[in-house]
Amino acid sequence: MLLSPSWAQSTAPIKLALIEGLSGPFGNTGEAVVRNIAWAVERVNARGGVKTAQGMRPMVLERYDSKGQSEEALSALKSAIDDGAQVVLQGNSSANAAALIDAINKHNEREPAKRVLFLNYSAVDPALTNEKCSFWHFRFYPSSEMKMEALSTYMQGRKDIKKVYLINQDYTHGRQVSKAAKEYLARKRPDIQIVGDDFIPIAQTRDFASYVAKIAASGADTVITSNWGSDLTLMFKSARDFGLNINYFTLNANNPGTPAQLGAWGEGKVGVIWNWVHNAPTPELEKIYVDYKKKYNEDFIFAAHWNTMNMLREAMRKAQSTDAKKVAFALEGMTYKSPIGEVEMRKNDHQLEAPLYLGIWAKKGSKGVKYDAENTGYGFRTEVTWDSYISAQPTSCQMKRPS
Repeated sequence: MLLSPSWAQSTAPIKLALIEGLSGPFGNTGEAVVRNIAWAVERVNARGGVKTAQGMRPMVLERYDSKGQSEEALSALKSAIDDGAQVVLQGNSSANAAALIDAINKHNEREPAKRVLFLNYSAVDPALTNEKCSFWHFRFYPSSEMKMEALSTYMQGRKDIKKVYLINQDYTHGRQVSKAAKEYLARKRPDIQIVGDDFIPIAQTRDFASYVAKIAASGADTVITSNWGSDLTLMFKSARDFGLNINYFTLNANNPGTPAQLGAWGEGKVGVIWNWVHNAPTPELEKIYVDYKKKYNEDFIFAAHWNTMNMLREAMRKAQSTDAKKVAFALEGMTYKSPIGEVEMRKNDHQLEAPLYLGIWAKKGSKGVKYDAENTGYGFRTEVTWDSYISAQPTSCQMKRPS
């Protein structure tokens, strides 16, 4: 962002605005994001902050509660810009992300001296890097289609899987996962039967017994779900109470609060497609995980949060500036050696390409499970590692870049 002359010549902090749902039904997930991002910022500052032409500058994280609503997110964006934010961070809603992209596009065109960057760590709508792609927006997390591409590739080799039940929240993300699962499985495993395709109202169901009974009656041997928050934890509670002992492939079983529902029941049954491995394959990753858990007594599970802050630091160092346009040009096309291997911010649509993992719930101490999740005595072992090319998707992005 271009700053006033007095700011531009100082070593004032670089203001980061985290706009997230910090209250309401998914407030606990939002608060976990705050801790993860704050930890990554703390680590950046511990290494001296960000080197720019004006000197070393620390990052400061400021939080804004969107309450999970787009209108609130837009109001928070205005407040953040008024407060001097140079970078906006958000992720726990694709609808909010889309609204922020539109607003930031308009703001940056209208007020070039106050431009901001939008760094997205978990909003997964494929449209955000396709028809809604923006020069000012960067996604550090795999889209829903990328995750389904990886999972369906894995299921090609699982000949024991014959009947799949889809259950997803009734909003853009859930419907995209359902669509992609059906399309990709039809291409790779046409013999698999889709025996159910339910959409549930988001954060409104308190008892999933009726849904679990439907799944059982369908004869499904496998569930695919993108549910998160209470819609996932309560579904697992009902499945455990019912004794529905089938495969569950999720996108979010690693999220805060969910592992505690699994216990011994989930062993060998529950899988998660994610981009982090807390049973660390590298000493660097292990140190991040151990140090974070020591401080917060919870698991560091989001690679996107770590990569977002560290790649931003590197882009600002490369640009020798915090100006949004200069940093964006430095960030697109960047390769970065992350704790999970080399990742790349694809230039043509600003989608990060990185390894993906399938974790399977297993007992601590068993092969591949050095660390448990949420002090349960169980954790996710790495069943499969996919190189970034496996999940990569084509893009229809026609990006408009500033001159």
